[in-house]
Amino acid sequence: MFIPDKETLAKVEVLNDLEQDVQELMEAHEAKRILWFPSDILAPEPDTDPDLYVKQLRERARGISMPARVALALNTLTEEGLPHFHRLIATYLGGDTFWAKWNNLWTAEEDRHGAILHDYAHDSKILDNPVLERMQFEYLKAGFEPTWDKDPYRVFVYTSLQERATQVSHANTGKLAGEYEPLIGVVLSNVAKEEARHYVFYREIFQRVLARDPDNAMVSASLVMPSIDMPGVNMPHFREMADVIRRAGIYGPREYIRIVEDLIKFWALDKVEGLSEMGKKAQDKIMGITARLERIADAMETRSKAKTFQFNVAFNKEFAME
Repeated sequence: MFIPDKETLAKVEVLNDLEQDVQELMEAHEAKRILWFPSDILAPEPDTDPDLYVKQLRERARGISMPARVALALNTLTEEGLPHFHRLIATYLGGDTFWAKWNNLWTAEEDRHGAILHDYAHDSKILDNPVLERMQFEYLKAGFEPTWDKDPYRVFVYTSLQERATQVSHANTGKLAGEYEPLIGVVLSNVAKEEARHYVFYREIFQRVLARDPDNAMVSASLVMPSIDMPGVNMPHFREMADVIRRAGIYGPREYIRIVEDLIKFWALDKVEGLSEMGKKAQDKIMGITARLERIADAMETRSKAKTFQFNVAFNKEFAME
């Protein structure tokens, strides 16, 4: 059982003070959102023969490349990490609060992402669905216990980065797979747009935390931003699948660098003044992150050699990538 220390309790108190902000941001989010459900997007048009619809879908889907299929598997399983994230937020912000209302709303919206991707995989047969389901089970059973989960500020730095990363990954996967099968492009466009709205909420929250407690917020940001593990890190074959999506230009270190740069600019982390020595040290660390990430990306690309891959979830078909 997690028992928060005094520092953590003080941070939770800051978040509790943001109740009105959460209400306003949630209302703005819902006002802009067009609520959709998997059946709205995947169901055939009225008076369409459902068997013919599925047959035509599968015929189109045959053209989806192996890297795009692996990306779809990884993105689908990543969405299944939802129970872990609901728990991480609820640990600090439960009860009859707008924080709890947001967490429940966010969970309900996110739940549709995994549902529509699973439904698409089932209908299109582009993945080995029994294998996908076993991977989902093993991933959820393994849990997700990140180093940042005991710090409520770090939770919101992470969610800002992660929501943007998933938006980018879904959007780029949709472009790649949608060249062959337009429906998956529509599916992933809808998912990516919703991830973008979630990203707006979380980055706004952390900006308001930063205004209220700049020293501790800066330290929390400096501990998370240098590198994040995506929620799927504990799923089977995650590293190999992540290597495929990097090579395919869907998501990798270069995309993460742009995300970090955007958040440094949005939060104006370089312009925060009045910091203690602790805060200034964290600020200096943050300002050096992108250069360090560039060196890592350069080294990774230099060492990268042509390689073949095969995954049970993609019917064990071997494919080569540069």
